[in-house]
Amino acid sequence: MRTVGLIIESSRAYGRGLLHGIARFARTHNNWSIVYRESMLADSIAAVLAKRSCNGVLARIDTVQQRNSLLRLKIPVVDLRGRWVTPQFPQLICDQKAVAELAAQHLISRGYRRFAFCGFAGADYSQHRMRHFSLALRNAGYELSIYETPAAPHRADTNINENRAMAYEAEMSDWLRKLPPQTGIMACNDVCGRLVLNLCHKLHIDVPNQVAVIGVDNDELLCDLAEPAMSSISLPTERIGFQAAELLAGMMDGKKHAQQQMLMPPIDVIVRRSTDFTVVEDPYVATAMAYIREKACSRINVDRILDYLASKNMLISRSTLDRRFQHALNCFPKDQILEFRMRAVRQLLLDTTYSIERIAEMVGISRASQLAAQFKRYTGQTPGEYRANTIMEPPRVRTVRR
Repeated sequence: MRTVGLIIESSRAYGRGLLHGIARFARTHNNWSIVYRESMLADSIAAVLAKRSCNGVLARIDTVQQRNSLLRLKIPVVDLRGRWVTPQFPQLICDQKAVAELAAQHLISRGYRRFAFCGFAGADYSQHRMRHFSLALRNAGYELSIYETPAAPHRADTNINENRAMAYEAEMSDWLRKLPPQTGIMACNDVCGRLVLNLCHKLHIDVPNQVAVIGVDNDELLCDLAEPAMSSISLPTERIGFQAAELLAGMMDGKKHAQQQMLMPPIDVIVRRSTDFTVVEDPYVATAMAYIREKACSRINVDRILDYLASKNMLISRSTLDRRFQHALNCFPKDQILEFRMRAVRQLLLDTTYSIERIAEMVGISRASQLAAQFKRYTGQTPGEYRANTIMEPPRVRTVRR
């Protein structure tokens, strides 16, 4: 029997996702005995592992004290935080560059041409996401406005850096007021994103018409409590937890690990009201997009869009609407219908075990074979491949130069 200690917070969606993945691995390996106590991110290692001798540990190492305590144990450890480079501990973490690039792509695809980033100075993940978000936008020809709450004292833990943000609401409010209309904001995580949305509400800044806000972590509770509900990037925490457990099992069996950092790409953008808007100046295209957003999964086609526009006293031919869409969004109306349908398909594949036939019916596609063909052209994968690969996609491996 192998005794495995878990130093993973249950107070965050990220930690809970890791725990689900580890639990799934442990259920298939009857020789694991789990030592776990509900904890916060920076809690003492000694308190969590008190009176138990462990063969290995899976940990979110957030402080120097935690790192030093684990080094003294001289047992296999896999780090799921990535804050500290420790040669003895391989790291399995989310790819922050891919996260930031996905946020940039999402906001650009919504038509935003002005951008901002809000984060916590002193929080390593915030710094990484800010840097990569800025680079992605610069490469696309855009500039970025940045606001960071002042950093806590040197080496402060993550909770301290995040909680300090509450003391700087006035400064953040001043920054938000000065942002130009139709700015797309990336918040460093959902904690920060909810703070931004709360301030926008207080300041009467209309979201998403004046600014759009996207967070990271897809903490469903935080996202749904925000007003409006917050779009967020879903991270592969359950996959990371499962594969970290698999890596630790090999280390406890004596397998050598390379001094590498393994990166997992994000899953997708979970679109909620805070970015559910397309910046379009053309009134015909804007009205059509509002209809597509609402009715894409109701078997609509371009003729029904034309009928809807006519009901709004906006008579227009199909060819003219096509030209207006191309000018405003560089695509046709039928492309936007497909975009919204495929987004719904991806979410249903991830969140449910529904058959392809049922999903096709739910998104307004006549046959499962038609859905499969459209999805393959759209994503490069069949629905079955997407569902399987997203659940257990292998990490990318990057060698860390020390």
